[in-house]
Amino acid sequence: MTIALVMVVLLGLIGGVGYAGLKFTGYFTDDSDYSNTAGTGDVLVQIPQDATLTRFGEILHDRGVVASVAAFVSAADNKPISAGFYKLRTGIPATRAVAMLGGDDNRVGRLVIPAGRQLDTKKTADGKNTVGIFAMLADATTVTINGKKTGPTPEQLAQAAATASPADLGVPEWATADVAKLTGDHRRIEGLIAPIAWESIDPALSPTAMLKYLIVGSARYFEQWGLLNKNPTGLSPYQALVSASVVEREVSMTADYGKVARVITNRLGRNQKLEMDSTANYTAAVVNIDVFGDAYTAETKWNTYRVSGLPATPIGAVGRDALTAALDPPAGNWVYFVTVDAKGTTLFTPDYEQHLRNRQLACSNKILTTGCQ
Repeated sequence: MTIALVMVVLLGLIGGVGYAGLKFTGYFTDDSDYSNTAGTGDVLVQIPQDATLTRFGEILHDRGVVASVAAFVSAADNKPISAGFYKLRTGIPATRAVAMLGGDDNRVGRLVIPAGRQLDTKKTADGKNTVGIFAMLADATTVTINGKKTGPTPEQLAQAAATASPADLGVPEWATADVAKLTGDHRRIEGLIAPIAWESIDPALSPTAMLKYLIVGSARYFEQWGLLNKNPTGLSPYQALVSASVVEREVSMTADYGKVARVITNRLGRNQKLEMDSTANYTAAVVNIDVFGDAYTAETKWNTYRVSGLPATPIGAVGRDALTAALDPPAGNWVYFVTVDAKGTTLFTPDYEQHLRNRQLACSNKILTTGCQ
């Protein structure tokens, strides 16, 4: 009995000392705050996924951004804050820190890739540029901290894509052989980066490691979307990804994806050239829905007006809907299709003469000019 009482007293003393120690350090009671909204310097802070507001505050306090955890938690007021990398200022009020964590203005390493987007920046017929994935990635991961700028250039990313080994780039086994065939050409990794919102790309990574992060993560998405499942088309996983990329670029309406995928499999089954404008546009200097001239006649591995079968690589980032369509297209005898109006209406047919009539409708609607009567 006496020994037990002594132990209880000792434990109480130890607990009291522990609490008193934490209280003395200010962990529970310190709500001090900075007052200089300009702060004293730049700092790059990473907030991990699923971090609580208290954990947010601890990280910011440790990095010198806020004066106390309590001040930050109070200022945050249970607002949702996304994980990721942020460029912040040290020595700022908690309310300023919360404001800087809101939105994307101070985010670093966040990249949202649209479906169909290509690695390279392309000029379109209307004179505008469609920014490519390399340029988007460089912009998302370039940051200046206290006057020192870091981050890859699009050229460095392209060089890494062209020359690093498939293993160093994280290329999945089902794509390795095809990627290796094009060593020296950065386009060999086209289509291997999924069009999703990438929230936390580490800006400190090398160009090769950055691409590996995206390619490895993308492979997981493609596999979740069914790429490695047995499919009725007879296409290998890599071929299915290539086919899906053509589907993605050929039509604007998701409802038409399946029919385009069926046209591709039907033409492949008949040993008929695909003759898809999107593949000719892939290497064209200027992307134009109305393909003609050098783009039409270019002798490249991608121009299916000149080569039989699928293009050498995917021709853009492949989204889930296009991949699903390519893996299991609906039954149909369609062999031809053409988009006939500005709304994206696309007509499909197995009959060439009907296709010519459909094409003339596109001419009448000023969608096409080449070959129009």
